[in-house]
Amino acid sequence: MNAPTETALTSVRAKAQADIRDLRARIDQLGDNEIDLILREARSHYAWTAKPISEDTLRAIYDIAASGPTSMNTCPARFVFVTSDAGKERLAKSLKPANVAKMLGAPVTVIVAHDLEFWTELPFLFPHEDRRHLFEGKAPFIATTAFRNGTLQGAYLMIAARALGLDVGGMSGFSNQSVDEEFFAGTSLKSNFLCNLGYADETALFQKLPRFGFDKVCSFA
Repeated sequence: MNAPTETALTSVRAKAQADIRDLRARIDQLGDNEIDLILREARSHYAWTAKPISEDTLRAIYDIAASGPTSMNTCPARFVFVTSDAGKERLAKSLKPANVAKMLGAPVTVIVAHDLEFWTELPFLFPHEDRRHLFEGKAPFIATTAFRNGTLQGAYLMIAARALGLDVGGMSGFSNQSVDEEFFAGTSLKSNFLCNLGYADETALFQKLPRFGFDKVCSFA
């Protein structure tokens, strides 16, 4: 691994700092409409229209999500975009019966997974210094880091999809073991959760369920 020289680091850090100052000068926060779209008024969806999603759109969603932070820039998430009938049939075998129709009706179902060998890519992802020694031979630390950060990246993907005008429906009613055997046999990948992407049929919605207020679940220390 060839770490950047101090001169090179000084240059790229200065540009990064200038870029952030420029971003904050252009926009300091999202408006109410944008916040409503991605979180506050957004809903999890269970039924879908026939409107397709292009590969270009899926690539754009990933490009946005990939910018989200992970510890040491580990980026352990791996995404399988299940779009074909054959792929859907393979995935359906792992689902609880109530979730099969939800998945089959969506134009895309994403298997959000993580790679337990993510740390071998650190010379590329974290070129400042070689930190592979922090993970090598430490299976519990690897698993925890991969799961935590892969989950974060899955959430970034959902928010990115909403930001581009799509609807999402996360699913956990399936067998991770079945998905891993069907899609990731012989690899270092493990499934986490599923997420349907598409343009929703809102007629399947029911009322929004309650959320806790700040004082119920938040505190100061």
